[in-house]
Amino acid sequence: MSNKEGETIQVFITGGTFDKEYNFITGELYFKDTHMHDMMDRGRCSLPTDIKTLMMIDSLQITDTERQIIAYNCRQSPHDNIVVTHGTDTMTETGQYLLDQNIDDKTIVLTGAMIPYAFGSSSDGFFNLGAAIAFAQVLPFGVYVCMNGRYFNVNEVEKNRSTGYFQIKP
Repeated sequence: MSNKEGETIQVFITGGTFDKEYNFITGELYFKDTHMHDMMDRGRCSLPTDIKTLMMIDSLQITDTERQIIAYNCRQSPHDNIVVTHGTDTMTETGQYLLDQNIDDKTIVLTGAMIPYAFGSSSDGFFNLGAAIAFAQVLPFGVYVCMNGRYFNVNEVEKNRSTGYFQIKP
C-alpha cells in the first residue's frame, strides 16, 4: 500500500536526541519542546501531517509501558502511514515491540538522530525525517527503521555501537 494524494502522514514524537536541547551552562542535553513543526516548515513539507507528542524522553528510559502507549496510538490512528521519532539506543526494541503487537494495517517507520536538530546543520535529524516521511508513503504495511537514507525491516536491523550506523544484523 502506498500513500494516496492528500493522505495524511501521522507523526508521533517520543523524544530522543532528535528533540534535545543543549544547556550551554551545564553542558547537558535536555528536553523542552519538539522541533517537529519547525522542521516541517523549514523542509517546506506540503503533505498533510498530524503531529502528536506522546512523550519527550531519552530512549534509554523507554520501558514497555511507554511502548504500550506508542502501540496504542499507532493502532488508534486513523492514518495508515506513521512516522515515529525515537532515540536511537532502543529504537529497534520499540520497533520489535510494535511488530509483535500485530499492527498489520499500517506502515510504521521509526527514525531518529545521532546529533540533536538544535545543533543546526551538523544534525542528521532533518535528513532522517525527510527520508522517513518518504519511506512511510511507499513501503508496504509493516514496521521499519529509517536512518542515514536507508530503511530496514525492524526484525533485520541493529545499531552498530562502534560506528553509530544502523545495519543488517549479521
